[in-house]
Amino acid sequence: TNAGKSTLLNTLTQSDVLAENKLFATLDPTSRRLRFPEDREIILTDTVGFIRHLPADLREAFMATLEELEGADVLVHVADASHPEMEAQLEAVESILRDLSIDTIPRVLALNKVDRISEETREALAFVHPDAVFISAIERPSLAPLVERVKALL
Repeated sequence: TNAGKSTLLNTLTQSDVLAENKLFATLDPTSRRLRFPEDREIILTDTVGFIRHLPADLREAFMATLEELEGADVLVHVADASHPEMEAQLEAVESILRDLSIDTIPRVLALNKVDRISEETREALAFVHPDAVFISAIERPSLAPLVERVKALL
């Protein structure tokens, strides 16, 4: 949660989805259309952020909001590269995807907020996650590699 999913959606689609620096700013999935120059388009959906260690009753309600993911062709997992617990957050998401039986859907790991990390940290993350795409959701030019990766998986 708070990884920049709504900001990424806004930047890619020139939308104005609520994007705030607080937990549960996104409570319901929101979808927007992204058109490409070659007359292709995709639907992007911003979901509720993943929270680790949820009580069982909240986890069930939370997982119900993620049902939209079942029909996805590609999942973009946006993670905050500057967060000190990023690796644990990544594993929490993987666990939920396994629980939902959607861990076989192709995924792109987008490590966001690279403008907040050192070059040394970026290199270390690239070593651990060689397939990750490094982005800053507030800088549209940095998103081109992410868009190309998604298009390649479609």
